[in-house]
Amino acid sequence: MQKRRAIQLHWESLELPDGDFVELAWTPNIAKPKGLVACFHGLEGSARSHYANDMLAVLHSQGWRGVMMHFRGCGTQPNRTTRAYHSGDTLDATFFLETLANRFPHVPKVGMGFSLGANMLLKLLGEKINQSWLQAAVAISPPFRLANCAQSINQGFSRLYQRYLLGSMCKRLLEKMNRLDFSALALNEEKVRGFQSFRDFDQHVTAPLHGFADADDYYQQCSAVAYLNKISTPTLVLHALDDPFMNPQVVPQAHEISPFVRLELSQQGGHVGFMQGTPWRPVIWTHQRVVDFVRPYLEDSA
Repeated sequence: MQKRRAIQLHWESLELPDGDFVELAWTPNIAKPKGLVACFHGLEGSARSHYANDMLAVLHSQGWRGVMMHFRGCGTQPNRTTRAYHSGDTLDATFFLETLANRFPHVPKVGMGFSLGANMLLKLLGEKINQSWLQAAVAISPPFRLANCAQSINQGFSRLYQRYLLGSMCKRLLEKMNRLDFSALALNEEKVRGFQSFRDFDQHVTAPLHGFADADDYYQQCSAVAYLNKISTPTLVLHALDDPFMNPQVVPQAHEISPFVRLELSQQGGHVGFMQGTPWRPVIWTHQRVVDFVRPYLEDSA
């Protein structure tokens, strides 16, 4: 088991235009940071997640400032509205990036997303093809095709991951249902506890809560693969073919990828894992790969 890297994070609440908020976790302040990396975590994750904690520590060790935006309700406090977050929700991230641009107008910036956050980031870049917030981006283990992924994680050993994450999602939802009015969704505790898959949750919660017709409509509109060929920002995408959340069929084809996107595939690596070495001295090779990729955009730009 790899020991977490030591990093002290400073937490900030960022007020949103609709009266809700998201929480930001900042790495320690640097007098003159060479660059800023805006990060987005995965499903039910946070800056406390192993992959996020260690990446933030690595960024800090390079002399870069790191900040992770937590999707609504994923920080230290529940959010104020019924609205939650999903794989294609780019509005909060857009506001967050605009805030960073206003605060640090002369500091070069890179975006980085993990899993769900990677899908969201790729979608955002495909939507905002002329964006000027980020000089480059990194997407680690994005669920390129959401419908395929929802099917894959509902099969075999992967169902253990689904059960854990779905349990967290349902628990968070039930807590919010005790405070807020969810009557428009026609939900009750028994129905929520009866959800058996991500598709169940997306059909009865994610889709109606965020304006989609149903789960299939949500998956179609928000899958990153539909936006990859529109991206004009230099972007590195890292994906492992043995990712238990997916199957090899989710990998984009050449015609689906913009010339600005570099897709690097590994035979092994799991989901946001990418370990090498021995069980006693594991090394996360994505750390060095990310550093090598983003350095020219942060330090040469500066």
